[in-house]
Amino acid sequence: MCGRFLLTSPLEAVRAAFDLGPVETNLAPRYNIAPTQEIAVVRADADGGRALAFLRWGLVPSWMKEPPKGRPMINARAETVAERPAFRAAFRHRRCLVPADGWYEWRREAQGGKQPYLIRLREAAARPFAFAGIWERWQPPDGSPELMSVAILTRAAWPELATLHDRMPLVLAREGYARWLTGSPPAPREIAEPPGEAYEFYPVSRRVNRVALDAPELARPLVS
Repeated sequence: MCGRFLLTSPLEAVRAAFDLGPVETNLAPRYNIAPTQEIAVVRADADGGRALAFLRWGLVPSWMKEPPKGRPMINARAETVAERPAFRAAFRHRRCLVPADGWYEWRREAQGGKQPYLIRLREAAARPFAFAGIWERWQPPDGSPELMSVAILTRAAWPELATLHDRMPLVLAREGYARWLTGSPPAPREIAEPPGEAYEFYPVSRRVNRVALDAPELARPLVS
């Protein structure tokens, strides 16, 4: 699954990684992005280019009378996204890239409790990468401004990460970005990043559990 991630690259690095034109806003480093917060996404625009937007993390289907109570729909399984009523329209027509520099996963420890880990590209290969996302518009019945929201696709974990969790976000191969954004929806497995040695993971402080915290030390290796 994907319940927390980070995007710390400067705006120019994000623009270069995703072929974005001029961006009028800035991107502050974020080390602890959590559900229901606004997150940066890249969408295809009407002119055939790509544009940066900010959407709420937790998809609300357009046909719902009100946002779902309880857990927001932050993830969509790649294996079933094309069939699930909550996701299939967005999968067919409204796909996006979710820029990231890494994500957190929690492993259940033998002595009890869960230890958070950060998964990211090794320093030599470090660059912003993209999760596969789908987005949706929802119009409140009272006429309030529409809500635009997003979910991140997940897949079976790479073998290297299976000791942490059996699921992971669907990381897209760079050459798959254009196919994901435009045209008929491709099979997610066709454009997914293959497992590789470019990624690393290590334990981090349990302070990352606190959504209110957002600081560089959350992403540093835990010192025992």
